[in-house]
Amino acid sequence: MKHSPRFLNIVEDAKSRIKEVSIQEVKAKLDLEETFYFIDVREDHEWQQGHISKAEHLGRGIIERDIENKITDKNAEIILYCGGGFRSALSADNLQKMGYSNVHSMDGGYRAWKEADFPITEN
Repeated sequence: MKHSPRFLNIVEDAKSRIKEVSIQEVKAKLDLEETFYFIDVREDHEWQQGHISKAEHLGRGIIERDIENKITDKNAEIILYCGGGFRSALSADNLQKMGYSNVHSMDGGYRAWKEADFPITEN
């Protein structure tokens, strides 16, 4: 998908303030069964087509509204992903603005995860 220049500008702005983690780092954390919140921020129809095992779904459209009911600890580690790492960067930036201090966006998103042949759950 070709993204508009203005969308890419706001993503780059958000990325200047957030931390990104690689798909390899996330897979290692999952393999070691480390404790963190792993959240898919894609749209409902994307989640239903398949997602990364052990992830929870809180779509981009509702994450800011619902996050405080889901994660009360503002210091908890949270890793967000979307299709390519853009929407998750925007969400990570907003969660930081809400006081969450340990939020990361998974660089490359679901697309990179699948391309690496890492495990997914298909519905």
